[in-house]
Amino acid sequence: MYKKIVLGLIALATFLPLTFVPNEARAQHPAASAAAARIDGFDVDPVARPVPGSELVFTLYGSPGGTVAIQIGGATGSAVLVETEAGVYEGTYTIRKRDRITTASTATANLRVGNRVASAILDEPLVGRGVGKPKGRPLISAMTPKIDRFDVDPPANLAAGEELILTLSGTPGGIASARIAGVKGKIVLSEIRAGVYEGSYTVKHRDRIAANAAVTGNLRIDNREASVVLGQSLVAGPNYQSSARQTARLCVNCGVVEAINVVEVKGQGSYLGPIAGGVAGALLGSQVGHGSSNTIATVVGAAGGAYAGSAIEKSVKTTKHYEVVVRLENGGSKTFSYAAQPGFAVGTRVKVANGTLTVVQ
Repeated sequence: MYKKIVLGLIALATFLPLTFVPNEARAQHPAASAAAARIDGFDVDPVARPVPGSELVFTLYGSPGGTVAIQIGGATGSAVLVETEAGVYEGTYTIRKRDRITTASTATANLRVGNRVASAILDEPLVGRGVGKPKGRPLISAMTPKIDRFDVDPPANLAAGEELILTLSGTPGGIASARIAGVKGKIVLSEIRAGVYEGSYTVKHRDRIAANAAVTGNLRIDNREASVVLGQSLVAGPNYQSSARQTARLCVNCGVVEAINVVEVKGQGSYLGPIAGGVAGALLGSQVGHGSSNTIATVVGAAGGAYAGSAIEKSVKTTKHYEVVVRLENGGSKTFSYAAQPGFAVGTRVKVANGTLTVVQ
């Protein structure tokens, strides 16, 4: 009986750390599941001939903080793009001897952010045609798709973080894109309804865009293409009325709550916990056996009780706070600390004002 009590005290001292030491940080929600992955642009610098050693240079614009893999038709390997700045992924694929890349080969990009994946198919050849990116207004033959209109909903200025919204109207069922002089890569325009294609581009620090920069819209169906040059400024004039969508997006300090992490901080015990625990353990141990066995039990009980008392005191003094991670619309992120549970959830659209977060209705 007494032996079981002593062994119980020793076991208590041994396993208490597993009971009272909290997790330093627990993610309440996976950060990557806050919003769907998005691809805004996918581009390649094609090669003149697909000979071994030639390099295909890919650029992709999309959701920041992800990983990008490129699958190439006729290639024995794949390309992985590296995020060179927020939302900009770049990388190359070196053609191998065993590859069978032709003018008909295409490439598919997969952007993974957490457990969300977005895909885009390249709308131009990897070989030959398009080398050097011909400039100017291409001739449009009678057999090519038709573009009826191409315009932009411009911001008030072209500072980093501002957004250009491009709209192209024409033949439905095609693949539309746009190029802006001073911007590396190509912007994907998605068909939001039959024959209407729309896309946006967020100005980055490395861009060199002028108000009168040439912007070319392209519409492709199968192997036929039509192109048109934008005929308006990329900066809104004093009398320009922005669309409701542009007005809603002119919030450089806005973003989405990406994660809410619960952070627990273990308290520091004082001398009172070990003393109280030691006294209780010694009293319990003194009830075990007689003579020397009684002394051993008392010592073991005091040691186990002191450890238990210290652990209990630290557990009682444990504090926790909440860290809210916000992914800003310009691609950056910020973290805010709250002493209590914040009044919003992952996925909530918020605005940063004076160092605090407010919900955007």
